Amino acid sequence: MRILPFLIALPLLVQVSACTAKEPPPPPTKPARAASLPFRIEEKGQFDQPWAMAFLPDGRALITEKKGNLKLRAADGSVRLVAGTPTVYFGGQGGFGDVAIHPRFAENRLVYLSWVEKGDGGVSGAVVGRATLVEDDAPKLEGLSVIWRQTPKVKGAGHFGHRIAFAPDGMLFISSGERQKFEPAQDRTGTLGKIVRLHDDGTSPNDNPGLSEGAARGQIWSLGHRNPLGLAFDPEGRLWNTEMGPAGGDELNLVKRAANYGYPIVSNGTHYDGKNIPDHARGDGFEAPKAWWNPGISPGSLMIYSGTLFPRWAGDAFIGALGGTALVRVDLNGEAATKAEQWDMGARIREVEQGPDGAIWLLEDGENAKLLRLTPPR
Repeated sequence: MRILPFLIALPLLVQVSACTAKEPPPPPTKPARAASLPFRIEEKGQFDQPWAMAFLPDGRALITEKKGNLKLRAADGSVRLVAGTPTVYFGGQGGFGDVAIHPRFAENRLVYLSWVEKGDGGVSGAVVGRATLVEDDAPKLEGLSVIWRQTPKVKGAGHFGHRIAFAPDGMLFISSGERQKFEPAQDRTGTLGKIVRLHDDGTSPNDNPGLSEGAARGQIWSLGHRNPLGLAFDPEGRLWNTEMGPAGGDELNLVKRAANYGYPIVSNGTHYDGKNIPDHARGDGFEAPKAWWNPGISPGSLMIYSGTLFPRWAGDAFIGALGGTALVRVDLNGEAATKAEQWDMGARIREVEQGPDGAIWLLEDGENAKLLRLTPPR
């Protein structure tokens, strides 16, 4: 674990492997505020219920707003609305979701988006689509088509997941929540509660593990997830995800091929109605989280840092905490994870991203949410 030369904001207990006891609450120490933060914060704009952002190679950024808008922010702070976006089903946790660019965006201009669509009979589900970003007079999406649908569609407005990440080899990974239905996370005939691996056109590769049946055939990479709202690759090509546990038990997982992460059979949290869930334990047949939080932090996003502005944090995980109103850093060392700092940001943090220059960018959650840029202190 690297020791930083500045104040650690919040003492946190370490959980690096499967454990049979629940983590006790952290000491009643308030997270550090601006005077002791190891970065400078600049406000760079405001957005209406933003959900995700992705930087283009030239430093501009695409930003989704949950109600259905896609905006293109220039380096000078000016913002233009992108036309050609899909109709989204907005409500609860549903709406416009993630945005990512193709690894060869400079050549093909392909943008990937996730959103929630409505089905017949009051059901809904997440989808992922792709389109070409065209900039003639005004930015617009052309040729938008759905390349993946979460199955099955169900009633309710929670736990869609729908984060998007490209692997170093160009394969497309999608996180899919269990839609607050519990058992589907273990059902191999659907994609609820799974991490999905696809070709960049949405077709199923023939080298995926044989975990799936029926409508999900050929798609599933891992299962037993609850509400995976963070998905990112580290510099060595390992896939990590963050997901909200039930009452407590929020997780940082190293996502492995064919692994089962146990929900709802095991969890380091408990059901909201007070019913117990057995903790992760050695030999239970499930993959335990590499780090977990109880009380929870409500992890809403994940970024693994690879820039040069903060060299001591190279390779570390950064988590945007919603309920925790914080930015959380986890020290990653190979396949091990050690909780480090939890900085109080004074607002729910929906998204954390790295800019092309190595700055860390945050999107707050909700109406009139601020876009923040973090750089080293002067």
